Amino acid sequence: MLTVDFYLIDAFTQHTFGGNAAAVCPLTAWLPDERLLQMARQHNQSEKAFFVPSEQGFALRWFTTQGEINLCGHATRAAAHVIFTAMGYAGDTIRFSTWFVGELTVTRSDAWLTLDFPAWQAEPVTPPALLLRCLGIDAAV
Repeated sequence: MLTVDFYLIDAFTQHTFGGNAAAVCPLTAWLPDERLLQMARQHNQSEKAFFVPSEQGFALRWFTTQGEINLCGHATRAAAHVIFTAMGYAGDTIRFSTWFVGELTVTRSDAWLTLDFPAWQAEPVTPPALLLRCLGIDAAV
């Protein structure tokens, strides 16, 4: 039977059952995507972070109960917390490589963790008619 460590981290808080919970599983190698999704469903958190060691730091992926997502701040922070505390990472900066957004870093300074995420360029779009109807409006301004 496969054994995988599991952490449930309350991110962005100092209080148990506060903040934004995320599940975290450190892995030694990637499991098949279907297994990662099954684990995310089993733990039933809004997001779950999986990471494996890499030459540059750690490779990181996030899953919901519905599938893989492209970015998740609180689960990244939770993964960094596990690496710094439970795994005893001695450095001050963790480098995560991700499939969708490239490199992310988390830097530790005393009790603070600072996340450095990419800025995406916003582009105007035409909202779908169904969205406007659901919002009870005729047009977007």
